[in-house]
This record gives sequence, structure tokens and C-alpha cells, in this order.
Amino acid sequence: MASYILTIFLSAFLLFQVQPILAKVILPWFGGSAAVWTICLMFFQVVLLLGYLYAHASTRYLSPKVQSGVHVALLAVSLLFLPLMPRESWKPTGAEDPTLRIVMVLLITVGLPYLLLSSTGSLLQAWFVRQRPGLPRAESRKEMLEGTDEETAESESPREVYPYRLYAVSNAGSLLALLSYPILVEPTLPTRIQSFLWSGGYALFALLCGSIALQARTGRKVEASGPAIRGKSPGLSAGEGEAEAIPAPGWKGHLYWILLTFTSTTLLLAVTSHITQNIAPVPFLWIVPLSLYLLSFILCFGSNGWQWTWHWLVFIPLALIVLAMGASPFSESYPFVLILLLFTFGFFISCMVCHGELIRTKPHPNYLTSYYLMISLGGALGGIFVGIAAPQIFPDYYELSIAIGLVVLISLFRIYPHPVKGWRDPLWAAAGAFTVAIFYFIVSYNFISSRLYRVSERNFYGVLKVYGMSNTQTGELRRVLLHGTIKHGTQILRPRERRREATTYYGPYSGVRLALFGVEDRPRIKVGVVGLGTGTLATYSRPGDLFRFYEINPLVVRIAEEEFSYLRDRRGDAEIVMGDARLSMEREPPQQYDVLVVDAFSSDSIPVHLLTKEAFQLYFRHLKPDGILAVHTSNRYLELSKVVERIATSLGKEARIIVNKEREEKAISLAEWVLVTDRPEFFESEIMKMASQPLPPNEGLRVWTDDFSNMLRILE
Repeated sequence: MASYILTIFLSAFLLFQVQPILAKVILPWFGGSAAVWTICLMFFQVVLLLGYLYAHASTRYLSPKVQSGVHVALLAVSLLFLPLMPRESWKPTGAEDPTLRIVMVLLITVGLPYLLLSSTGSLLQAWFVRQRPGLPRAESRKEMLEGTDEETAESESPREVYPYRLYAVSNAGSLLALLSYPILVEPTLPTRIQSFLWSGGYALFALLCGSIALQARTGRKVEASGPAIRGKSPGLSAGEGEAEAIPAPGWKGHLYWILLTFTSTTLLLAVTSHITQNIAPVPFLWIVPLSLYLLSFILCFGSNGWQWTWHWLVFIPLALIVLAMGASPFSESYPFVLILLLFTFGFFISCMVCHGELIRTKPHPNYLTSYYLMISLGGALGGIFVGIAAPQIFPDYYELSIAIGLVVLISLFRIYPHPVKGWRDPLWAAAGAFTVAIFYFIVSYNFISSRLYRVSERNFYGVLKVYGMSNTQTGELRRVLLHGTIKHGTQILRPRERRREATTYYGPYSGVRLALFGVEDRPRIKVGVVGLGTGTLATYSRPGDLFRFYEINPLVVRIAEEEFSYLRDRRGDAEIVMGDARLSMEREPPQQYDVLVVDAFSSDSIPVHLLTKEAFQLYFRHLKPDGILAVHTSNRYLELSKVVERIATSLGKEARIIVNKEREEKAISLAEWVLVTDRPEFFESEIMKMASQPLPPNEGLRVWTDDFSNMLRILE
């Protein structure tokens, strides 16, 4: 038993430790987009399905001796994938949709090792059943179909409990891997060291799993599932006597298991995407929802049986309410901690709904490989739905509302009627009424909001919306671009003479405008801009100037050209370089920019790879010796100016912060910019003395590098 527990625990630990390691390595390759983690999770869910499929097929259709030999051979071949590190030749070269490239990078880097790790829990549980012929055999058909009640939960046989307890052990290993990564691994170890340590752990796993596989060569092949299996209980040794009829799960049961994990996985990816789109795509925020997802598995599968009590029925409508609140547009005014608490509470209870139903309707252990196969199939379908289908089908993030709606339906038709009194109990009836009301709110909100926007389109990099604002008293007409929940540009269309006014974060007293003002004594300036937005900065160009925009999202370019006129109305020249700005700059010769502007944040999410020491060294390679780096650090949740100050100090540069006030009548937003330069005299002019101030030193904050970043230290 100890060897089974150790191997399952180690496989689960490695399975979930490799996810943030690889995702963090390739995140900068694809613009730091939050969708990178979504695609990674989708890939891991699909390979998990293939792992369970391999475990199910080899257990059912291969003799123990052949199965053992095949598994040992695959373990040996998988060692050729080590050490674990994606090849840089897979970095993208343009702005094409990177979904397929991300999948291929993961497949070539960790495909076979991940498949074998995925199959371990299911395989070893099946081998455990086959190697334990002396345990009691079967529960009744009623218990099989309806789950256990309080009386039978206490008397459930070891044969029924132990395999599912091993599944709880597997999820405990996964949870430990996730929690240890942002707390211990990421802050202390460079990414390359993480990779080598993981590779060593995988080699140990292959040795342990291979030894168990060789021991499992004896015993009987588990027969394929049928309507019911009579006679000797499958997987038991000869001479044990006759077993009771063991009913096989029907097609309705299989579909229900798929629905449950489809719902929980869709909710996992949708909640993670919503959080990271509005803060930052970093391991800490990836891991919080995933850890709660695994914790719900541990709580449900770690007990003898699962029962719905009035305690849980009180929490279900409350959880759905807070999820709906977190997904609403009003959430943009909430503090970060409140948003995180809303989502984590609602998400965790919803996972308990889905996974509690999974364990309540579990089959006899003879069918556990098909059971886990359905669980993984639902997870894979959820991953494909959110990662691939939803961006192509929906103009907005409707998958979160869909997942909440599925939890509503599961609660209404499977959980609330389950207790003896059912709808006759006032508590159950009240919970049902609240749930129906939440479902109505979600559907009506999505229907109404979809009709408010002039443009609402979505791709890999997020959702872009354009809407108009008019003032009947003044006759003023504005057009606004939203990315996620954050305003990314506004243009005053009427009166016509105001069309070229710089608005939002780029007003006449903003840090970026003062940086441009400091070099306008030159006859011709060259400006690099990381992030296009609506193209507002082009309005500051003069004849002979060149403004060169780096933009990774082709949808942003199309909207800036078709819905806004800043680029058309410019006086100087403009170029657009498609692709991730950092990768593009790495391939280019020094551009000799007078000013380089870094403003590539989507919603409130920050691409961390643009705020590292290595990135700043690259920026100054492209600046003239007396050039100015202007970094936009406005953020509702993170004090990014601290990060810029630490990097500037480490490079021996002078940095000052400029904060301009909001002026609604001019469409000017509150904006925070940090200017960094090699020439301190730049800040000696009267206007700079009035507008800027030195950044306080943050000596306790570690400099961000490509191998290290810590969001927790800069939360406001």
C-alpha cells in the first residue's frame, strides 16, 4: 500500500507542478496574454483524457503481463524527453493566432511524460483492485445507482473505499504541488533550475512506477463492462466464490459524469480567465482557482460517501449570487481582495456541487477506469470549449455565465429534489427560487449587454468593445474602446474640431506628453510605442516625425483604423509592427528612438515579461543615449511604479513619476507614468520640476527578472 500511495502522490505532484513551470516559460513568447494559461489548461485536460483512455483500454483489453511490459517500455521512452525545457525555435515570428503553436510546444516538450503521469492514478487503482482478492466484493444495486446514505456510509467495504481514497491521495499531491509553486518554488528558484529538479523527480517516478508495473504482471484481466457481471467478480482471483450481480453504469450515468466535470472545468477556466484578464496572468492567480478545484475533489473523494445536507443547500444560492456579482460590470469598482474572495467562494461551492455529485453517483470499483475516463472526457470538453470554441463562437466571455447556468440546472434537478422532503421543505423551495432568479439575471444581463456596443469582438488576446457616448446638452459625441473592463481610448468625434485632441491617459499634462515635449526641440523625432490602443499618441506627431507602434493583436489594429481616426488624422509618419513587442525588438537592430513608450497592458492585466530587468535592457538598446523611456503604470490593483523604480535603480538610471489629474470635461483620465532616462538634467526644467517627483526607494523589493516576479509584494 505504501508504494502505491507514494507513486500516486509523486505522479500527481509532478503532474501539477509542471503546469505553472511550462506556462511561465512560454508566457512571454505569446505576449503575456492570459489566454496562454487557458490554452495550457486545455492541453493538459486533453492529455489527461488520453491518459485515462490509455489506462482504461490497457486494463480492459490487455493481459496483466502485456500491460506491464507496454507501460514499462513507455516509461523508458519518456525519459528521452528530459530535461524539460521548451526550445526557443518555437517562438512565434508574427501576430498569427498562437493556439496551435502553444499546443505543439507543449506536446513536443512534455507530451508523453504528461500522458503517463495522467494515467498513473487510474492504472494503479485498477492494479490495486486486481492485487487485493481477499477484500469484500460488492455493494447493492440500489447503492450503486443512488449513492450511499448515512447508514451505509459507515459500513462501506474497504474494497469500495480504498480505490477512491487513492484518488483523494492523488488530488492531495496535486494540491501540494500547486500551493508550493508560488510560495516556495517560484520566489526562490530560477526557471531552468525548476525544470531540472522536475526532471529528476520524473526519473524517480518512472523507477517507482516501473517497479509496481512489474509486480502487477499477475492477476486477471478486468473484463469489459456489460449490462451486469455475474459469477466471479471481475479482477478477483479464482476460488473466491460467487459474487453478487454488479450492475454496470448506464449511458445516462456516463453522460451525467461528463456534464459534471464539463461544468466544473468550464467554471475553472472561465473564473481564472476573468481574474487574470483584469490583474495579471501570473502563477499565483492561476493557482488559486485550480487549488480550490482540487480541494473540492479531496473533500468529496476522501470520505466514505457524500450527502447533501441543509448546510450545503444554504451555500449554493449564495455562491451563485457572488459569482454573478463578480462577473457583472459593477465588479470593476470592487477592491482586488473582494473580487478574489467573491470568485473563490462562489467557485469552490460550485465545484463541491459538481464533485459531490460525482462521488455520490460513483460506480463499483470494477468500473473505475471508465468512470475516470468520463471524468477526464468532461474536463477535456470543458477545456476545448473555453480554450478553442468560445473565442470563435462568442463575442464576449459568455462561458462564465454558461457554467453558472449549468450549476443552476444541476442544483435544481439533481440536488434540491434529492432529500426526502424535496420541494415540500420550505428551505429547499427557497433555495430553488433564489437559484431560478439568479439564472434569469444572468440570461437577461447577457442579452441586454450584447446590444449596447457598436462593436464587440473577441480573439485569443481578449474581448474588444466599442461604444458611443453622447451629451444632448453640449452636443458632444465620444467613441470609447474597452479591453476587458478597462477604457483603452476615447475620441471626441463631435464637435469635429476636437477630433485630434489627445484624451484618456495621454492628455497634455500626462507623463508621456511631457516626455515628448522634452525632445520636441529636435527637428525630427522617432518614437517607439509598445501597444497601439486607439492610436491616440499619433496625434502628437509632427511632419517628419516617425511613430512606430508595436502591436500583437490584429483586432486592435483593425478597430483603431476603422472606428477611430487618430491614425488617419496624424501629421507625421506611422508604422505598425505586428507581433509581440519584446520578440520584435530582439530581432531588430537598434532603432535609435528618442522616446520609447511602454503601454501594452490589456484591461488591468500586465504582461510581466515587459516589466523585467532584461526587458529594460532591451529598451535602452533601442533608445538613443539621451533617450527617454516612458512606462504607463496606472493600475487599480498593483503598484507597478515600485517595480520600475527597482529596475531603474539596478541599471543606474534616473526615474521620476508623473501623475495627472482626471478631467472628465476633456475626457482626460487619471494616469500614472514613470519616466526613466540616463540624463538626470532632463528633470531639471521648470515644467518637469512641477510635474514630476522622485520615486521612494523600495529596497525590500526584489528586482523583477525573466526568472522572477512577485505580485503579492506590489498589491495595493
